[in-house]
Amino acid sequence: MYEFVRGPLLWVTFIVFIGGMIYRTVSLIRLSLKKDKVVYNHFSFSWALRSIFHWLLPLNQTVKQYPGYTIAAFTFHICLLVVPIFLLSHNILWYESWKISWWTISDTLADYMTLIMIAAVLYLIVRRMVLPYVKIVTTPIDYILLIVAALPFVTGYFAYHQWINYKLILIIHILCGELMLILIPFTKLSHMVFFFLTRAHIGSEFGERRGTKTW
Repeated sequence: MYEFVRGPLLWVTFIVFIGGMIYRTVSLIRLSLKKDKVVYNHFSFSWALRSIFHWLLPLNQTVKQYPGYTIAAFTFHICLLVVPIFLLSHNILWYESWKISWWTISDTLADYMTLIMIAAVLYLIVRRMVLPYVKIVTTPIDYILLIVAALPFVTGYFAYHQWINYKLILIIHILCGELMLILIPFTKLSHMVFFFLTRAHIGSEFGERRGTKTW
């Protein structure tokens, strides 16, 4: 089972993830050309980059208005990206499979970041449950996606510390990671790519065309 989820199933996962994101991106660009072609006439890389930069870093008004949410959201996204990509054990697998390697973080740091990630997810779930203005726009899929994002970290933490059945938890950990990758192109998780396209469009629209900032 381990060889299957790490081998053929992993290839299927990458194909669905990469293919799905390419399809979604091309479809949205084609739709924009059909529905709002004029946006490309005043597209500005300068304003696009400024908009993206201000929303990638805690430099917008959200920081002052919702500091707790800002901290949770930024730590959530940082841990979600850094731990899977720069974890030593993951890098070893990359090297074994494709002879690719890069710098890594220590297991201790990854351990702490995993716990921070789980805490951030719990905060975001509770926030959606108790704050009326967030609860009203929350659907069951929002909770499911947060859990999907957290499961690779929870199972990875269990596997690293060899709790319960190590082999079984490791297989579940891989399956959870693959599930998240497969869901990305078809759910709100796709904002990992579409965020940049959206911010670039908004930055150009309000900056270049209207002369106003979007942050």
